[in-house]
Amino acid sequence: MTMRPTRVSMIGTLACAMMLGTISAAPAQTQLKVMVFPGLSNVPIFAAQHKNLFAKHGLAIELLNTPNSDVLRNGLAKGDHQIAHAAVDNAVAMVELAKADVAIVTGGDNGFNRIFVQPEINAYTELRGKTVVVDAPNTAYALLLYKVLKDSGLNRGDYVVKPVGGTTARLDAMTKDKANAAGVLNPPYTFRAKEAGLKDMGAAAKAIGAYQAGGAFVMRDWAKANSDTLVRYISAYVEGCRWALDPANKAEAIALIADRLKLTPDVAAQSYAVATDPPDNIAKDAKFNMEGFKNVLKLRAEIEGQWGGNPPPPEKYVDLSFYDRAMAGIR
Repeated sequence: MTMRPTRVSMIGTLACAMMLGTISAAPAQTQLKVMVFPGLSNVPIFAAQHKNLFAKHGLAIELLNTPNSDVLRNGLAKGDHQIAHAAVDNAVAMVELAKADVAIVTGGDNGFNRIFVQPEINAYTELRGKTVVVDAPNTAYALLLYKVLKDSGLNRGDYVVKPVGGTTARLDAMTKDKANAAGVLNPPYTFRAKEAGLKDMGAAAKAIGAYQAGGAFVMRDWAKANSDTLVRYISAYVEGCRWALDPANKAEAIALIADRLKLTPDVAAQSYAVATDPPDNIAKDAKFNMEGFKNVLKLRAEIEGQWGGNPPPPEKYVDLSFYDRAMAGIR
């Protein structure tokens, strides 16, 4: 005999179906493409991914590594990715050179940059007539290098500038060809440079003092149209920064750095120390260093001769309103 389902069992089945429908109808996470240079500056992003902080804020992040600043800047302007993390001088270059409407929305770090030279070089003056390698010749860390050389009596025509790409490409260029005499490197590639016999000449930013290097920047139109998404992204990023800088998480953070940057435990531990030890550590809560950014603009004015030597106010390039909203929500 075929039994008909009872009213109770039918109600139960319907309830289960409704529950399953509710689960399947959960709102999808907002998809974001974020482009970065490979390196230590990405620790807050690694941490936010590792601890599911982006997911907590309703985001799914695709993290992309760029080979050079041109790919990063052009892709941001075209909408290939929505957020860029790099030296914020790239944002200034986008505004001034490409006439792109860009806004810097967070701080990050001072770049941890150091100048390396071939082992036979004992002074910057010995770079006269030699080749220095840079990412792009008119932005960020290239300008720091030019400033250091200028202070040592070398003008732009006294050496050859060779654009090769990001830090990995610069290290590769210097280790494979001794004719590439100098370049700016940052961790963890600084440790590899020392192992390869290159000479550390010191911090690149010492010539100008406070320096706002890494930060996040976006197209202003995208930010206005997606303000809630941007605020949620910054919230997750700041929470990742807090986790990474918390001494209680040191061992887990070192293991994360080793995994994400493919480092030995020893090099990962050295990298963690650079990222977390004052005064040049990752900025607390990704706070923007306004005085450091003013020095970025002064450097561009001096080295590139822009604005007649008088840079515009930093507010032309910076919009911290999204950051302020994020901080108000996570304090």
